[in-house]
Amino acid sequence: MSFACTRREDERLLTGHGRYVADIDVPGCLAAVFVRSTVAHGRLREVDCAPAMEVPGVVGAWSAAGLPRLATCAMPAADRRHPPQVPPALLAGLSTYEVVAGRDWPALATDRVRYPGEAVAVVLAEDRYRAEDGAAAVGVLIDPLPAAVTTAASLEAPVPLFDGLSNIAMEGSAGDPIDEAVWRRAAVVVEAAYRQQVLLPSPMECRAFLAVPEGDGLTVWCSHQMPHRLRRDLAGTLGWSPGRVRVVVQDSGGAFGSKSATFPEYIVAAFLAVALERPVRWIEDRMESLLAATRGRGQDQRVRLAADADGRLLAYELAIDADVGAYPHLGAALPMQTARMATGPYATPRVHATVRSVLTNTMMTYPYRGAGRPEATAALERTMDEVARRLGMDPAELRRRNFIAPERFPYDTPTGRRYDSGDYAAALDLALETLGYDRWRAERDRRRADPDALPLGIGLACYVERSGGEPGGLHEFAAVEACQDGTVVARCGACSSGQSHETTFSALVAATLGIEPARVRLIEGDTGEVPEGVGSFASRSAQIAGAALQQAARTLIDQARRRAATLWELPVHKVTWSDGTLRAAGASPAVTGLGELVRATGPLRVDERFEAGMAFPFGTHAAVVEVDVDLGTVRVLRLVAVDDCGVALDPAVVHGQSLGSAVQGIGQALYEGVPYDDAGLPVLPNGLLDYLLPTFAEVPPIDIAATRTPSPVTPLGAKGAGESGCIGTPPAIVNAVVDALRVADPGLLQMPLTPDVVWRAARAPKADRGPAGAQELPGRADGRPVRDRAAGRRTDRGR
Repeated sequence: MSFACTRREDERLLTGHGRYVADIDVPGCLAAVFVRSTVAHGRLREVDCAPAMEVPGVVGAWSAAGLPRLATCAMPAADRRHPPQVPPALLAGLSTYEVVAGRDWPALATDRVRYPGEAVAVVLAEDRYRAEDGAAAVGVLIDPLPAAVTTAASLEAPVPLFDGLSNIAMEGSAGDPIDEAVWRRAAVVVEAAYRQQVLLPSPMECRAFLAVPEGDGLTVWCSHQMPHRLRRDLAGTLGWSPGRVRVVVQDSGGAFGSKSATFPEYIVAAFLAVALERPVRWIEDRMESLLAATRGRGQDQRVRLAADADGRLLAYELAIDADVGAYPHLGAALPMQTARMATGPYATPRVHATVRSVLTNTMMTYPYRGAGRPEATAALERTMDEVARRLGMDPAELRRRNFIAPERFPYDTPTGRRYDSGDYAAALDLALETLGYDRWRAERDRRRADPDALPLGIGLACYVERSGGEPGGLHEFAAVEACQDGTVVARCGACSSGQSHETTFSALVAATLGIEPARVRLIEGDTGEVPEGVGSFASRSAQIAGAALQQAARTLIDQARRRAATLWELPVHKVTWSDGTLRAAGASPAVTGLGELVRATGPLRVDERFEAGMAFPFGTHAAVVEVDVDLGTVRVLRLVAVDDCGVALDPAVVHGQSLGSAVQGIGQALYEGVPYDDAGLPVLPNGLLDYLLPTFAEVPPIDIAATRTPSPVTPLGAKGAGESGCIGTPPAIVNAVVDALRVADPGLLQMPLTPDVVWRAARAPKADRGPAGAQELPGRADGRPVRDRAAGRRTDRGR
């Protein structure tokens, strides 16, 4: 099922009629401002809130000492052994249910601060301006401790983040260890080290939260991805039943994974709203977000990849030290996604990945668009290019030679995933054709022969990702209700943060029922209207929530036919459904619509809980770059993204998602990264002037194309869409720059490829490459394979 509709959301959002948390007018609402640590790590000696109370308009100011019940409220006590933020399936086989024990994330810091920007106090005032003045008056005394903002520094830190506990919060693995004999027998073994820098998700709307006491309950407005989980967590911290809390998500200015947690600020605001019996609102500003919002990525990786003389992959080993920030929650488990997706699209017989989740004095690492899959793809695809170089093979041919063949699906990977369907060669071939691969290779070789020409390089990246979530979370609630006026209300447990649910889901229900989309109204993001739900993350909305809505609509048709059969005193098989209308030959009346049926027989609503399997979208991204070696600048001349998300419900929406994620992928490759000074503080004094996001001026021509391989695990055939650009684009661009510069040590090129990084790499020793892009290296006298070591080096930017 596929359709194309004009986005319903556009008229409201583009004319300024969207309704965000900051727009909601609530009489008597207090503004919350948090006092934050200005050091990365230290003993908290004193928080003096008394001066804030002298500021006109300030209603109250509190530290953790003034709110003792909040000391460990960031996670309900009953859930600490099995943390709700860590899906159990993601930790299967790991002794990590105690990962949070002894490492609670306090709502307000108590005896120690562990990252820059950690909240140590909160001030409430009649408006934001007075609250800011009050926060500035709070006195905070912190004795600094050594700060560790990299995994390497943390593993050697003289003072652990939690007394008596290791800075390694979790260890795990996927696949079986590989016998050393495999490496010895290989014709080529490439060893390399890579750094996936820390990124800021940077949605247009920062975090926003409004708590309004109503009767014996609480209504919360929040920009969030999982309203039902937020309701459950808030109720748990307040000691209430979930029914006393209602969470409403209206318009949301983006999330990219960063808005699915129950943050300490939410706990504090909700607690004070209940205690004071007054509404409390917290709106995070941009500088606050850059300092204290969640991070993404952050991995130090070591790889080994072996192949035979014909380019057949033999074994792949990936070791990950993951920077998970100061508190381990879901960030501790995310690197297991990288480990389990280490196989990529290749039929490598032996794959082994190990993970260490390492605490650092930074804000918590959390899901960011792709969440573990970009890290897996970047490590593997960069190394694939090095294998191709060593063997003198075309990088495209090496990949094609090792793809999992279509007839082998479903395919069980060595790391424990079951790929549902795929035709990886088709995506690669379309990418090469769309790019004009042979033409660009000829131009690259021409420039190599011209000493005055700017170097040009071509890069590829083939990927597989997982969508839908993990077992135990592969379900969603949906309801479809027929109304007396002939309209239909669709309810869903998903929650849009910009993915066009209002358009796509309404059109899906309408197409299933055979009615006009204008007759369908979607309700989601409101726990008062939708009794249960999982939410929107992990590219799960179309694959799972869409299938749930389709199933509910089909069940509604069946129930309507049975009702009509009873009404007309006919067998059910003689009642048909067509274009939203019930028909029966010889009945009186012979035709009736949904509205008439409801008026005659009463309310008609179907509630469904649908469950599906994991799906595995895939694709190939290709980039052509031009490098100015004097300036160190990289110009992306062409970018092609070929993605396969199975059946695309609305191709225009998928196209927009692919384009947006590709731009974010460009950001990781070339611009974005959080630099830290020697004291462990982020160096972003000018906000987004320092944290560089790609703007329209930096976006190259991007061609979005698609293959379509339906998934067998969902009736729609849909797989997740929207994260592909963050997965395939960064390694494609980096591979293109490596190809252009032909450096002997590609480890010199670590993201982001800033002018300084590129300038230095351009002056490093060059690899001896022939026209095919191969490096000619002599063999060893003893016949053992030559190992190409690419030792990763950190840059000043983007630790």
